[in-house]
Amino acid sequence: METEWILSLCIGIGLSAACGFRVFLPLQVMSVAAFCGHLNLAPGFEWIGTPVALAAFTIATTIEIAGYYVPWVDHFLDTIAAPAAFVAGTIITASMVKDMSPFLQWTLAAIAGGGAASLVQGSTMLVRTISTATTSGLANPVVATLELGGALMTSLLALVAPVMTLMALVLLSILIGRHIIRSRGWRSTVRSGHFNELG
Repeated sequence: METEWILSLCIGIGLSAACGFRVFLPLQVMSVAAFCGHLNLAPGFEWIGTPVALAAFTIATTIEIAGYYVPWVDHFLDTIAAPAAFVAGTIITASMVKDMSPFLQWTLAAIAGGGAASLVQGSTMLVRTISTATTSGLANPVVATLELGGALMTSLLALVAPVMTLMALVLLSILIGRHIIRSRGWRSTVRSGHFNELG
């Protein structure tokens, strides 16, 4: 029972992380899995596996994917992606957590699921910002394709290898943390050198 709970949580966090690449694709994958009976959802979230929800997620996924290949539209999507990914990640993880009080269920979902989605989404936004700055947006379609592949691969891996997906997410967190620390250290060094030159 405990092993099943841990696996369910890992699946939820893995799918939530995929929301950082694309908000609706992981929900669509989850809906398909639940509709086919391969995924057991927490009470109150059975609607995710209904035909209506599946159709809605499919339409939303198609629109989102197409939007990232349209200039300026991709920028607009980036502005709303952060809060949308957090909400989607929270809902996904909450739908996988069973036998827990609603307060703990949503708290865990917000921290683990919303946090995982926000972490990945922040990373993709950083990559897209660098791409826009260095290529004037010409490489953005390539970045969009890589993000789409990342969303699909992460979603599928979360279903078939949830523990491995979670380990990969932890590794990604460590790498991002090291990058941020190094970036801040480099900026501090540059600023110190600049002030020394002024002095």
